[in-house]
Amino acid sequence: MNIGTLKANGDGVHIGRIVTMAFAATIALREFVSTNERAPAFDVMALSADRRSWVKVGALWEYTSNETGEVFLSGRIDDPSLDKPIDVALFRQNDDSYNVAWRRPQRKRTLPGMVSENDGELPPLTATATGGEPEQAGGTTGGDGLGESTAPAPKGKAKAKETADA
Repeated sequence: MNIGTLKANGDGVHIGRIVTMAFAATIALREFVSTNERAPAFDVMALSADRRSWVKVGALWEYTSNETGEVFLSGRIDDPSLDKPIDVALFRQNDDSYNVAWRRPQRKRTLPGMVSENDGELPPLTATATGGEPEQAGGTTGGDGLGESTAPAPKGKAKAKETADA
């Protein structure tokens, strides 16, 4: 779904508006210069509410379509006023402008037998005894789930335990 258009101004900076039902902003693309191959191609800058400064609200990376070979920009726009970030893709047009398309993120699929966040409560977590089996009520592991210690007792505490057992 197209939510905006960016056109190059006299300085070659792409500026335009994006508008959705809940968000409207004047945005511009600022080239991001880096030697890191994983760095974004552009920062997405939005005009602040007082119209006095630009605020970074996202970043765009350059990709090439496997099917058509077309080069496009893809990234996110985020702002504290938004419930969730907006995933966008920008496609260059013949007149050197960009169409801004919004896309809904794909939901993660769960494997059969896996519990997702929306499937209700998780089963209770039980401590395990030394053999890897769940500890039975009234077990001898002390309740921490770590089992009996094989380490020698500290010297000062060993005598106290021996006299308590006697």
